Amino acid sequence: QVQLVESGGGLVQLGGSLRLSCAAAGFELDAYGIGWFRQAPGKGREPVSYISKSAGRKYYGDPVKGRFTNSRDTTTSVIYLQMDMLKSEDTAIYYCTARTSLAERSDWAGKDRYEFWGQGIQVTVSS
Repeated sequence: QVQLVESGGGLVQLGGSLRLSCAAAGFELDAYGIGWFRQAPGKGREPVSYISKSAGRKYYGDPVKGRFTNSRDTTTSVIYLQMDMLKSEDTAIYYCTARTSLAERSDWAGKDRYEFWGQGIQVTVSS
């Protein structure tokens, strides 16, 4: 069974940091580009970031540029999303997702391009 699993979420204070992880069960994550999306209550699913399978391409949504950083550990096949300087508007459920096709700057944010999704993990930023 193909499964993506997020971890590392939780409650953090305004201005703090969290690191989310994305791991896979049932397939090799190294063969996929990984996206992160988030969904706040009452809002649609918003693109956060993308990292290609080689880590040579990284894209970020405007709200998180300069604060969030994508990386991947090829030895463990885990993808990380380091989130710094967290704001209240970062509160959401965060999803990692995988795609086989290489994302371009013009299409990385398209949800339909991704084939596998995790269940999501809650991130809450408190003031």
